[in-house]
Amino acid sequence: MKLSFKSLVVSTGLAMVSVALPFSTYADNNTKPIAVESIDINKYAGKWYEIAHLPMFFQRNCVANTTANYSINADKTVGVLNSCTNKKGEMISSEGVAYPQNEGNSKLKVSFLPSGLRWIPFTKGDYWVLRVDQDYKVALVGGPSHKYLWILSRSPQLDEATYQSYLQTAKQYGYDVSKLVKTTQSK
Repeated sequence: MKLSFKSLVVSTGLAMVSVALPFSTYADNNTKPIAVESIDINKYAGKWYEIAHLPMFFQRNCVANTTANYSINADKTVGVLNSCTNKKGEMISSEGVAYPQNEGNSKLKVSFLPSGLRWIPFTKGDYWVLRVDQDYKVALVGGPSHKYLWILSRSPQLDEATYQSYLQTAKQYGYDVSKLVKTTQSK
């Protein structure tokens, strides 16, 4: 069988397309999240209600009413107080500190270890603000991996259109939003 240059180019082109298609799909699913350039940390401080999150070990005991309270410390770190209701109906909480990782305060490292142990390497989690509206009423938070994701709001409920918009942003960053768990807020 004799192959012409034209048929070789066409068959090679089809082979390249069939090989490239799985990689392009893979690349879309592995898009790295990008933090916003900067946030006004004073506007970001305060109480946020968790609207949805990716399941994670640290929240295994939380069943409802999950909130995060952020405060600015004198040393420019951010105080973190996470609270939720457990299966017994009791309110539980965890205190931590967040350390800014960029000048714009949109990338932080958070530790919930006791203060005397926070120096230990690899014990801080990434907290990147991936999207926040101009009024600081809704935020999307994740990190450079796709392990963590939260949709936060200043109010316990979020309208569906806004929720879907933030889901779309998460999808664009490669998060599997089918795994998101909506948080019950009874307050």
